[in-house]
Amino acid sequence: MIPSSFPSKDEIARLSARMLLEIGAVNFNTETPYTLASGLPSPSYIDCRKLISFPRIRSTLMDFMVVTVMRDAGFEAFDNIAGGETAGIPFAALVAERMALPMSYVRKKPKGYGRNARIEGAMQEGERVLLVEDLTTDGGSKLSFVDAIRETGASCGHTAVIFYYDIFPETTKTLGDHGVALHYLCTWWDVLAEARQQEAFSAATLDEVERFLKGPRAWQEAHAAG
Repeated sequence: MIPSSFPSKDEIARLSARMLLEIGAVNFNTETPYTLASGLPSPSYIDCRKLISFPRIRSTLMDFMVVTVMRDAGFEAFDNIAGGETAGIPFAALVAERMALPMSYVRKKPKGYGRNARIEGAMQEGERVLLVEDLTTDGGSKLSFVDAIRETGASCGHTAVIFYYDIFPETTKTLGDHGVALHYLCTWWDVLAEARQQEAFSAATLDEVERFLKGPRAWQEAHAAG
């Protein structure tokens, strides 16, 4: 069912950050930084996959995603909702259900047998596809999914995520140069503000996280394992 209420963008961001904190999806550790998929250190880590286990929060965030996309891109802008393997798949299914649209998903690489497909589900030439994922850091991982969608003859000019890092200035350019607009619910800045409001972590921890967010590359270089 398509949501009928439209909270402001700022209110969506605040509530989304609050929900991510509430379920423990937000992790800050300045003493023993996390290692990201890139191999670089970070004092912050977010696990949006946890959302699938919290039905009330999951449902609210998916409502937020649908109204955000419709408000920003249009009410009749899409014909198909595609999830990126693997984290985007459940969220794409939930968004597709709300928008009464077909759902498909995109593999990271061909499965290597049978049809050797990257697209699972029905996707037709000329369809306008929304790519749904859990989060984006610098936008780079989205490009392969977008290209796989476009290889079917469908178009993909929009991607929607729950969480956007918003700390790497190249992100919107990377996506924009590829003809893709980014839609999101909240960022690290929203989470940091809500964490300070709740006093969810020590002030020293939040100050160090803020230093990372303001200069992530420099912070990673300073804390890289030697």
